[in-house]
Amino acid sequence: MQVRVIGPSESTRMVETIVGCKWSLTVYQLLSQDINRPGEMVRSVEGLTTKVLNQCLKRNLEFGILEKISYPEIPPRVEYRVTSFGEKFMLVLDSLSQLQREIDGNV
Repeated sequence: MQVRVIGPSESTRMVETIVGCKWSLTVYQLLSQDINRPGEMVRSVEGLTTKVLNQCLKRNLEFGILEKISYPEIPPRVEYRVTSFGEKFMLVLDSLSQLQREIDGNV
């Protein structure tokens, strides 16, 4: 999978796409809990389907937020991890969450 090179105009679209996805933040939370295999993710979250998860993972791979690791085993095993860019992106999301808490008066 080719990773996109993000220019200034792409960064806003990336944030809108990822934050606008109902499941992206849930996937990040699962990854932070070391739940990094797709089947495990689907079983961990009620309402999350394999199709929707795959779409979400694909978008995050395209933006370079996640990386896919395939193990040459039988049966095949795939895991996802946050990239170094993804870790920086998570800091942006944390800042947005903090800002929202301040707006809501929960600080």
